[in-house]
Amino acid sequence: MNAATVRHILDTMESMFPDAHCELNHSNAFELTVAVLLSAQCTDETVNKVTADLFQKYTSPADYLAVPLEELEQDIRRIGLYRNKAKHIQNMCRILIEQYGGDVPQEHDQLVTLPGVGRKTANVVVSNAFGVPAIAVDTHVERVSKRLGLAGWDDSVLEVEKKLMKRVPRDEWTLTHHRIIFFGRYHCKAQNPACHICPLLDICREGKKRMKTSQIRKDKERSSTPKRKIN
Repeated sequence: MNAATVRHILDTMESMFPDAHCELNHSNAFELTVAVLLSAQCTDETVNKVTADLFQKYTSPADYLAVPLEELEQDIRRIGLYRNKAKHIQNMCRILIEQYGGDVPQEHDQLVTLPGVGRKTANVVVSNAFGVPAIAVDTHVERVSKRLGLAGWDDSVLEVEKKLMKRVPRDEWTLTHHRIIFFGRYHCKAQNPACHICPLLDICREGKKRMKTSQIRKDKERSSTPKRKIN
């Protein structure tokens, strides 16, 4: 894919979602880290409903360690995999207190060593909380990148990230991350992408395939419909 096509994709997404941003509600780096940890295999909408009360009750790592694990589990039980995530949160908080003075580390290499914090979570935290350019590859970013040809169908999540980092200007990494998420969440959905009104259809291999399949289906339905006899 040449630079002009990449630029066209980025500009189109910008025009569609100029206000794209992190939709996880948070007021500091610690809350963001907890929210992203909770968001694994869960929608941001559900996470925000849970953290609305959670962040009122727990304001520091010490607060999460001051309650029994079972109590924290109940506080986040609406979240998928809540038992494992409760353990991760308490273990993470313990490390933050013991090794980082209760603060979330700003270095990516340190973040990924925290329980429950993978590469994606670390990228979200460093970019949104500390202003370090990064591209976090979640399910939306992976799907959209592969459909548009920004990455290969068989690329791993890490390979998708590396290809995006190579093709997108560094100062646009964070904004591009948000815009691709919005594009995937509200337009290029997993099951019912809006291919028929997509301004990127001409360069989208998945969209062209879907539209062709749709047209073939319509043609078959039309040809199989019995014609009316004219008396």
